[in-house]
Amino acid sequence: MGIGNYIKVIGRGRDGARALTREQAADLFGQVLDGTVTDLEIGAFCLAMRIKGETPQEMAGFLDATGARLQPIPSQGRRVVVLPSYNGARKLPVLTPLLALLLARQGLPVVLHGASTETARVSAQNVLLALALPAQAAIKLILPGELQWVPTALLCPGLQRLLDVRRVVGLRNPAHSLVKLLNPCDGPALIVSSYTHAEYASAMTATFQLMQAQALLLRGTEGEPVADPRRTPAMDAIAHGQVTRVQEAQGGTLASVPGLPTPDVQATAHWIQAVLDGDQPVPAPIALQVAHIVRLVDSTRMTA
Repeated sequence: MGIGNYIKVIGRGRDGARALTREQAADLFGQVLDGTVTDLEIGAFCLAMRIKGETPQEMAGFLDATGARLQPIPSQGRRVVVLPSYNGARKLPVLTPLLALLLARQGLPVVLHGASTETARVSAQNVLLALALPAQAAIKLILPGELQWVPTALLCPGLQRLLDVRRVVGLRNPAHSLVKLLNPCDGPALIVSSYTHAEYASAMTATFQLMQAQALLLRGTEGEPVADPRRTPAMDAIAHGQVTRVQEAQGGTLASVPGLPTPDVQATAHWIQAVLDGDQPVPAPIALQVAHIVRLVDSTRMTA
């Protein structure tokens, strides 16, 4: 065993490196997740992929390996809305918890999975704690109208270990892209995912198509899967390998939102609660996002 032969392929720099097949990528990533390779090999893998970049076939292979080692969330065939939350926020309040709670109010089963990967940012997980919503301590059945916040370490400890490598080398690795594409459930899901730079959108779309996944993809708020409350982003629905633009981007300069809180845990939690209580309006872009998600889930129920 060992991944030295794969590192020789992917580690020859941007111009000399070659892509792995989906099967090779699954074998490599499986060994990394299983912890059967050395720290030196893991570091070499992370740096090589950072320079080369992941192809959709490679990312599909990484997802195959993760799925085989995942402790999935039971859903009894219900289509679950999945919100990956890993970036947190620095300039704006992190409103992923608001999106999750609004969707649960619509009667949808909602899984927010994540981990804090940016120590200088406010995480959705800390905001949820301030809203008296603690992390799951064990994997359990997801029910309609329920929000579960599930730590990555509970789903796949090997994946959490790979995410933590960033704290040592200071660079993202394929795990940081993979978590935004992951379905952590044992059945169908609508993955609400986001990108930070436009060049990632096409690669993420291609991976969703390869995985035959259903997703809503948008340029999120500082990497979080929630629409910017100041201006509506474009949103694409992906299903059965097809891509449909369901929301055009709002033009013009970014507007301000009266009463929007500072990016502080307690201030954000207090404002989210005020929105849920009806004392503050739901920002229009987030209300639109909720409506699109509900329609997409309903459309799959009708065609099932």
